[in-house]
Amino acid sequence: MEPIEINKGIGPRPVREPDIHPTAVVHPSARLGHNIKVGPHAVIGPDVVMGPDCVVGSSVLIDGSTIIGSGNRFFHGAAIGSEPQDKKFAGEKTFVEIGDNNDFREFVTVHLATGEGDQTRVGSNNLLMAYVHIAHNCHLHDNTILANAVNLAGHVEVEDNAIIGGMTPVHQFVRVGAFSFVGGGSRLPQDVPPFIKVAGNPIEVAGINSIGLKRQGFDENELLNLKKAYRLLYRSGLNVTQALDRMAVDCQLSPRLEELMAFIRRSDRGIVR
Repeated sequence: MEPIEINKGIGPRPVREPDIHPTAVVHPSARLGHNIKVGPHAVIGPDVVMGPDCVVGSSVLIDGSTIIGSGNRFFHGAAIGSEPQDKKFAGEKTFVEIGDNNDFREFVTVHLATGEGDQTRVGSNNLLMAYVHIAHNCHLHDNTILANAVNLAGHVEVEDNAIIGGMTPVHQFVRVGAFSFVGGGSRLPQDVPPFIKVAGNPIEVAGINSIGLKRQGFDENELLNLKKAYRLLYRSGLNVTQALDRMAVDCQLSPRLEELMAFIRRSDRGIVR
């Protein structure tokens, strides 16, 4: 087992060999970075590559072709890199790719992709609370929070800074836009545009995610502009195409507004209404 250094930091710091509990099972072909701690009864498979400063808790399984960055924490019972729960999967070579500084809480599951060479991807600085499930071919961007028992079906995409409340199932191929907020106990059958709040089963829209956007540094002018776009989209009686046309005329064009409009235009499943 050859220690490796992935995503090297800047400046000197203590470098230690992996600290592996005697009851853990780490395949000799696994490649582990420095300063890694592996807890009791954890299992790490032969095709795992893990960067420095990660913590693998008790009874954690990390298997499959799984590539992990630095500073990640895997809490008790998490299972990463198992085969997907997908009948189309036929043993092809697929991957899980994980960035830096994520927390995978108790019993989180992240599955391999389906389709030769494809990936299930988790970015950086995400919090996945207990019992979250990330299915095959999902893409979780950066700085997201998925509360307890959120379940993402296959091919779901969750963009930067989105928050999904607990006990929420997300339908396959759905996209959850950046800085959006999904209330707990909801059900997502369609795409959630960036910057808005939704909740319920059936799902209902509940305005701009104003509190979250203020916390992220959005200024008052940008909030007012997004609120105007929201009213055109959801309160004007216009259909989606008409609302987009009006936004281009009535709202101040900005990178955030253009992000919202581009998301809606790219929606294959349609947005929540």
